[in-house]
Amino acid sequence: MKGLAKFLFILAAILPASARADDEDVPYWASITVDKAYMRVGPSQRYKIDWVYVRKLLPIKVVRREGPWRLIEDPDGTRGWMRDLLLSRERTALVTGSEPGEIHARASMGSPLLWRVEPGAVGKLGECSSGWCEFEVAGHKGFMPESRLWGPGEP
Repeated sequence: MKGLAKFLFILAAILPASARADDEDVPYWASITVDKAYMRVGPSQRYKIDWVYVRKLLPIKVVRREGPWRLIEDPDGTRGWMRDLLLSRERTALVTGSEPGEIHARASMGSPLLWRVEPGAVGKLGECSSGWCEFEVAGHKGFMPESRLWGPGEP
């Protein structure tokens, strides 16, 4: 009986860790790496396709992991399942609001305005601090207010 009790104690110590392993590192930011990605209603190809994304680099939030499947949330708040092969941990962001966003030369409204980008534009996200983020859209680099982006900060 002593051996069985020891085994059950070890098993109880191991199981919670393995159950958490699938949820390790969530939530986290990711981006879509392909030109066309399917979001499904469940974590398998047997489930129907709910949305088709045709926005490479679109930032998404991964909120759960189940094997090779990820429960994601898009910038509109829509949730569904996508294969991990379609995603990257490369940080990107989406320009929010109804007016064009301004990309500045430095992290300051007083710095020279370099470009204006339309709401919905997607770009690569760099470091963020003091309310500003390094942001690159189609090769145009600069700084944008963090408040105008979906994708920086903690997911």
